Amino acid sequence: MAGLYLSHLTLSHFRSHLAARLDLDARPVAIHGPNGAGKTNLIEAVSLFSPGRGLRRSSAEDMTRRPEALGWKITGLLHTPRTTHEVEFLSENGAARQVRIDDKAASQLALGRIARVLWLVPSMDRLWIEAAEGRRRFLDRMTMSFTPDHAEAVLAYEKAMRERNRLLKDQVRDGHWYVALERQMAEAGAQIHANRIGALMALERAQAQAETAFPTAHLELVQSEGAMPDTASDLRDALSEGRFRDLAAGRTLVGPHRTDLYGVFAAKGVPARDCSTGEQKALLVSLILANARALTPDFGAPPLLLLDEVAAHLDAARRAALYDEICALGAQAWMTGTGPELFAELGARAQYVEVVEDRGTSAARQITQA
Repeated sequence: MAGLYLSHLTLSHFRSHLAARLDLDARPVAIHGPNGAGKTNLIEAVSLFSPGRGLRRSSAEDMTRRPEALGWKITGLLHTPRTTHEVEFLSENGAARQVRIDDKAASQLALGRIARVLWLVPSMDRLWIEAAEGRRRFLDRMTMSFTPDHAEAVLAYEKAMRERNRLLKDQVRDGHWYVALERQMAEAGAQIHANRIGALMALERAQAQAETAFPTAHLELVQSEGAMPDTASDLRDALSEGRFRDLAAGRTLVGPHRTDLYGVFAAKGVPARDCSTGEQKALLVSLILANARALTPDFGAPPLLLLDEVAAHLDAARRAALYDEICALGAQAWMTGTGPELFAELGARAQYVEVVEDRGTSAARQITQA
């Protein structure tokens, strides 16, 4: 099976990196260096090879190197199961980033058709105990990995809902103003819900097939109030019937934006939110691995994996199990850690990059294993 991997990556004036160049093969990439050296900035650059704002959800202006603030550029040679693409990202003077694929202007959504990128970052460690919005965002990223067009449905739904909420806040009671918006929300919302259910089913199957040291989670969608309508017509009716209640609240109270992801540690029957910190982290790793495993046959290759500081939260046995799983998948996983000893179990199965920082500028140096 042909893989999905970056064989070339350059950064110019991106975050703390004045200039960086990496020439790689398809093996995992172990990046080590002190805290604050600029390791996460490297994998953030890779996260931009998928639709959206990257793993930090930052604006293009926030990604520019200071104090110059000239803008930034990223280029990469992306190998896919079918072909190879030259991909370029450019932001000038803080403007929204431009995307070019094979020297032609492209939308961010086009990235979802040529690549799959999954990530796990330390801020996600609180996923099970934070507000529902974070879990929806996590679920939607997994869903988008299976169905790239999911992003368009989410954008369409959110745009129509903002307009409907504006009418509600202005106490507009004439139903004619709502009909078209509620039809748009119903069509997009039903698609969002169906996509999410499909993603959860794929994850459940992938977890059931796993032979791994990581625990599995039972997942389901729950609605903050009542049940999420299954069809577009049912959702349209619910929106129409709920107008007076929504007018009182000043916002829309039914729809996929009110859905929450509920997880249970399968082996113990304990809700994920009540598990220990270590168990919650292990469940997250398990979901990312299941997501990658489920994507592999459909896309034709495992996704790029971005695992920021993941090794520091795992004991040696689970680290070894994680690395074995990644190598068995054949994924190019980009992993960061403070020292090379955290990747000792990988040995020659990985390629290594050391990142150091000197007076505000990061330098990335590839290291050849002895």
